[in-house]
Amino acid sequence: MQNFIAGLRTSGLCMLALALTAVAPAAYAKSATEIDAQVDASLKQFKETVKSAAELMSKSEGMLVFPSVIKAGIGIGGEYGEGALRIAGKTADYYSTAAASIGLQLGAQSKTVIILFLEQAALDKFRSSKGWEAGVDGSVALIQVGAGGSIDTTNIKDPIIGFVIGQKGLMFNVTLEGSKFTKLVRE
Repeated sequence: MQNFIAGLRTSGLCMLALALTAVAPAAYAKSATEIDAQVDASLKQFKETVKSAAELMSKSEGMLVFPSVIKAGIGIGGEYGEGALRIAGKTADYYSTAAASIGLQLGAQSKTVIILFLEQAALDKFRSSKGWEAGVDGSVALIQVGAGGSIDTTNIKDPIIGFVIGQKGLMFNVTLEGSKFTKLVRE
């Protein structure tokens, strides 16, 4: 009987986590102005954190920036964030990112995700998709930063590169695989 009650409790917590991640997009929808201001702040932080960020940004055909991707879970988790695609320094479109996960997890965290499209073909494929998924529709190479925030930009050959920044700076051993990116309508 005790195992049955424990199972019900665990199932209830899992259902609560799923319900929270399902309503998160509606509850946290931001305006275009809010997203643009947060993207500006995230790009400023990116340039301050990574020495070669400005050079990489100038080489990119487009930048997809999610200032705050919230991940929460109790056994089953989900994450959601809203951001903007910048082309030639201007917002071209707004996007959301969402992912689900199963495993040992408890709590919540926030991270900034910046994806740079270094080839026009990769950007075009992303923009023409109805729902682009990292690892399925395209691979995003997460860049490791060396001592002092430096990057060897001469060895970057991937068409799409990504950076994940947490409260303590660039995050390591993270993945964007399975993250789905969907175009939003914002005014």
